[in-house]
Amino acid sequence: MEAVVTAGLDGSPESLSAARWAADEAVRRGLPLRLIHAWVPLASTAADIPGKDTQRHWAHRILRDAESELRELHPGLPLTTELASQDATAALLTAGAASEMLVLGSRGIGPVKGFFLGDIGLHVVARADRPVVLVRADERQDEQASCAEATGVVVGLSLRRRCEEVLEFAFGAAARRGTTLRAVHCRTLPVPASSLWSSSPETAEAVARALGQELGTALRPWQEKFPGVRVIDEVTFDSAARAMASVASGSALLVVGRRRDRPALAPGIGPVTHAAIHHAPCPVAVVTHD
Repeated sequence: MEAVVTAGLDGSPESLSAARWAADEAVRRGLPLRLIHAWVPLASTAADIPGKDTQRHWAHRILRDAESELRELHPGLPLTTELASQDATAALLTAGAASEMLVLGSRGIGPVKGFFLGDIGLHVVARADRPVVLVRADERQDEQASCAEATGVVVGLSLRRRCEEVLEFAFGAAARRGTTLRAVHCRTLPVPASSLWSSSPETAEAVARALGQELGTALRPWQEKFPGVRVIDEVTFDSAARAMASVASGSALLVVGRRRDRPALAPGIGPVTHAAIHHAPCPVAVVTHD
């Protein structure tokens, strides 16, 4: 793995926003930035095919225009570009595996503040071994304004499995931004939470207290490693998929996990991560964990 942040470009406004976000993140981490665009050139024997030169021109221009803008925004940032002559999914997975993180654009769905991922994005998120960050168009935020408004970083945690990679990424993101980390665990009860609290408040309080202690135990080692990060822990009795989209509102970044060893017949990403990347109104980092 190289110490580099990689952004995938496809010529869309979303991918350009992703490149801007990736450049900001590369500066925060003190790392170089790599821009990659995948383009499968037509065979050399097909020189007479209409549009071949135009395709080549735009493939190079996508990289050139993004590079020009980012060098103007970050004059001292080490930046390289790569035109990959292979399938986009394969190119992004290869580049992502050799990077600290891969940043991709994701399209909003009409008036709904959410993401739409095509086949390429879904395949990459489902198979990537390194963190993948998804950014919508116009999602880039002014960092000083974000800190002043204490937007913070949100991380969704499962307590059924260890998520050390997810916690490491989330604490690091909050530390680099000098902002708060909100750690949220969602638990769906066998009966509606409102019914449990009204019918048996003692039981509900005991369940909430036990889960809060479990969450605190999971966070404690990382709080010791990142003493400058203020942590807000929260247990909510709601659908995790619904809660992740809700708690991310107004945040600078939502961090969720994806199991590396999902069953062979299961979808590549779980329902919580799927909901987060389609509906959270902020950039979403998907971190693979054991």
